[in-house]
Amino acid sequence: MAEIVNLRQARKAAKRKQDEATAAANRAKFGRTKAERLAQASEQDRAARLIDGAKREQD
Repeated sequence: MAEIVNLRQARKAAKRKQDEATAAANRAKFGRTKAERLAQASEQDRAARLIDGAKREQD
C-alpha cells in the first residue's frame, strides 16, 4: 500500500530545505568579520608584492 503524504507538510519541508540552502550560501558569502576580510586582503597584497619583487625581468 502507498504511503499517504500530507502535501502541506511536504511543501513546508521543501521550503525549509531551500531556505537552509540559501542560508548556507549566504553564510559562506557574507560570514566573515571585517577583521578577517582585511587580514585576507593584506595577505593577498603581501603575496603579490613578494611575487612581483622576485621577478627577474621588469615589464
